[in-house]
Amino acid sequence: MSKVFIGISQLVTPGGSGPRRGPEQAELTIIHDAAFRVERRRIAWMGAQAELTPGPGEEVIDLGGRAVVPGLIDPHTHAVWAGDRLADFDARTRGLAYEDILRRGGGIRSTIRSTARAGVEELTELALPRIRNLVASGATTIEVKSGYGFTAEAELRMLEAIRMLGRYTRARLVPTLLIHVPPEDEAGRSAYLDMVTTELMPEAARRGLATSVDVFTEREAFSVAETERVLRKARRLGLGVKLHADQFHAIGGTELAVWLGALSVDHLEASGPDQIEALAVGGTIATVLPGVTLHLGLRAAPGRALIDGGVPVAVGTDLNPGSSPLASTALAQALAVRINGLTPAEALTAGTANAASAIGRDELGRLEAGSSADFIVLDGPDWRLLSYTLGGNAVAETWIAGEKEEG
Repeated sequence: MSKVFIGISQLVTPGGSGPRRGPEQAELTIIHDAAFRVERRRIAWMGAQAELTPGPGEEVIDLGGRAVVPGLIDPHTHAVWAGDRLADFDARTRGLAYEDILRRGGGIRSTIRSTARAGVEELTELALPRIRNLVASGATTIEVKSGYGFTAEAELRMLEAIRMLGRYTRARLVPTLLIHVPPEDEAGRSAYLDMVTTELMPEAARRGLATSVDVFTEREAFSVAETERVLRKARRLGLGVKLHADQFHAIGGTELAVWLGALSVDHLEASGPDQIEALAVGGTIATVLPGVTLHLGLRAAPGRALIDGGVPVAVGTDLNPGSSPLASTALAQALAVRINGLTPAEALTAGTANAASAIGRDELGRLEAGSSADFIVLDGPDWRLLSYTLGGNAVAETWIAGEKEEG
């Protein structure tokens, strides 16, 4: 049965196709007093309500004068993990340096230990409330990374958990294999990378457990040369490529991302004019993660300068236990405006059309005839509530493929 949605104060969506950059990132199509029809889980028609006559037997759903925007897309999460980092958080608030936290057994390696001990079912059970929180905040498509498994066996369990999570939500979960941290023993780096490229990545590709590979490129993680080795192998396996780069130091990861034609390069807190210039001439999406700045007190990624420089910008939560315990995609929008200098219109595009491009799903992130009926109904008549609201949830309803997500 087709459905007709009426009573829409504003229907707001990015236009065009593919990623939006520069001034076009702020260009939105706004239809006032709107309506649309959904058939076979897709938008069949949209326009002014006065132009619509419901057909016989169509289900008519009145949204009560509220605004509608495309479903949000979270292009960067680490939603699968075991254990917690509450002791780390407490220690940081008392001024303990991260190096000291690591020496005490905390930090990311504590998450790796806890995650490696957990089975697929436990990891799924732990992650499901996080996914549901993201959906309740407007996310209809969510990228989920591995990266806390470290060994091939544990990484594959994380990817299996991501697959299992898809049974419990209508949201699209896009799995990414993350090569996150090197061995503590420097002498083991070469053997570890051999395992990653000859065992882990081929097995993940063979079993269809990942669509992309991501590498953390940093002084404390993997070098540019090591990253290139891994990502070139990923390409040969038919997988997309992404990078964590410039979080603490600009060591060439962003430039490598552009050179390789990566889907996205994420973080960019340490990026400067050279990195912005490199991104402006490529097709790689720059994904900013304001939750990290809020939680760790890092310098913010230069969202305003990136957009002004002609770079397509996306925004994600970076949901993870250590640096961004942010389980609201809507709040990431609000923080991108306040922390990264985006306008509300730019933030909406960053969280929809550009976020879709950042995960290789250009067909998502817009509302138009033929698109999947992924949309959110806001808790008021003005779409700008989405990035204005702090604390509460501006999202009243999340609809995925024409079905309302409950709970």
